[in-house]
Amino acid sequence: MIMPKIVIDMGLMHRELCVYRYLCERANVKGECYPSIPTISRDVKLSESTVRRAIIGLESRKLLRKKCRFRSSGATSSNLYKLEVI
Repeated sequence: MIMPKIVIDMGLMHRELCVYRYLCERANVKGECYPSIPTISRDVKLSESTVRRAIIGLESRKLLRKKCRFRSSGATSSNLYKLEVI
């Protein structure tokens, strides 16, 4: 999925832009991906807490929806991220 130019012009914080771009690169044709916070953190070279704050910021700007996922055993899994079309 390609990051829309309008997102660049929204005045996102650096952390939000990095995480959004990363998620765009990982997303399938439906705009969905499910990397873990540690994976995002490692790949974009930001701390896990910074990645979490970026995700909260992206959700508040309606650029992203996060859904908790669970394994068949009931244990938690990585979140599903759905990028919103602008």
